Amino acid sequence: MTRVKRGVTKHRRHQKIIKLAKGYRGSHKSSYKQAKAILLKAWQYTYCHRRLRKRDFRRLWIIRINAACRQAGLRYSEFIHQLQGKMIKLDRKILAELAATKPAIFEMILKKIKP
Repeated sequence: MTRVKRGVTKHRRHQKIIKLAKGYRGSHKSSYKQAKAILLKAWQYTYCHRRLRKRDFRRLWIIRINAACRQAGLRYSEFIHQLQGKMIKLDRKILAELAATKPAIFEMILKKIKP
C-alpha cells in the first residue's frame, strides 16, 4: 500500500478556514489557529442569535399591534382574545404589518371584533 501524504489536503482545508475569516482584525484573518477559534465562536453567536431574532421580531410585532389597538381604545390581550373568539386566523406578523402600513384595513378588523 502506498503512503498518503496530506500536505495538499491540509493546505486546502486551512485556506478554506482563512477564507471564511476574511474581514477579521489582526491575526484572526491570517493565522489558521486564530481564525478557526474565532470562527467557532462566531458560529456559536450566529446560532444563538438566529433564535433571539425570532423572539425580538415577535416582541416588535406585539408592540406595534398594541400601539394600534390602544389608539382604538382596546388592549392587546383583549384584541387577541377576541380575534380567537371570532375565529379570525391572522398571525401577529400580518397584524403588525397591517397596523403599520394599512391602518384602514386594521380598522376594519377592529370593527369586526368590537361588540
